Amino acid sequence: QFNGSSGYEEAAAQGLVAGINAALKIKGEEPLILDRGSSYIGTLIDDLITKGCTDPYRMMTGRSEYRLVLRQDNADIRLTPIGHKIGLISDERYNAFLYKQEQIKKELSRVKSLSIPITDDLQKMLREKGTAELKTGCKMIELLKRPQITYEDLKPFDLTREDLPYEVFEQVEISVKYEGYIKKQEAQIKEMRRLEAKRIPEDIDYSTLKGLRLEAIEKLSAVRPQNLGQAGRISGVNPADVTALNIILESMNNDR
Repeated sequence: QFNGSSGYEEAAAQGLVAGINAALKIKGEEPLILDRGSSYIGTLIDDLITKGCTDPYRMMTGRSEYRLVLRQDNADIRLTPIGHKIGLISDERYNAFLYKQEQIKKELSRVKSLSIPITDDLQKMLREKGTAELKTGCKMIELLKRPQITYEDLKPFDLTREDLPYEVFEQVEISVKYEGYIKKQEAQIKEMRRLEAKRIPEDIDYSTLKGLRLEAIEKLSAVRPQNLGQAGRISGVNPADVTALNIILESMNNDR
């Protein structure tokens, strides 16, 4: 509530990160900082820090520009390694996670290489699903890319399929069907992290910097962003301000 959020989940998320970082500080270790591309917790904290809020803040999917990557089905992929590193995930659970990842990798490789021959039953299924019939045999991955076709639809024609957990098939199907969109968003996250890597000195005096608008100077001075990426997400700081700040930081680094 003090931070402007409202709701048990938001409070729990902030409490979890605060507790983790309190423990890490006592142990003399680096703090855990979750960015916007890693989790909704990271999005929540970044929003409250950089954007503030005039109304009670609730964490909704629409608040994330990377929501195609921040899905509930891949939360373990995004966060289990982090949890294990800081001691919240046991070795047993982490090994189970690694085994699942290996299953996904092998199944995706199998789907890419498996050829599906044309049969009357296959053509009938394609017609019933409202998608084009095949003129020649094709790889299973090409059929799975079709929005009308699911893993379950292809089961009768997939003779080498192993009895794997549903979650493995789900991850493979999502990665195949939305590959282009996911890669585009992953590229956006990579660019965001590139800007996040450009640190801003804690003692910087924005009022002495030339090239920044007055509003940008006021907002940057109030929020004190840690890096260039965070600076660009502050309300009132526009892309031209970020470009000017980047040039200033580069000049400061060259002078050292």
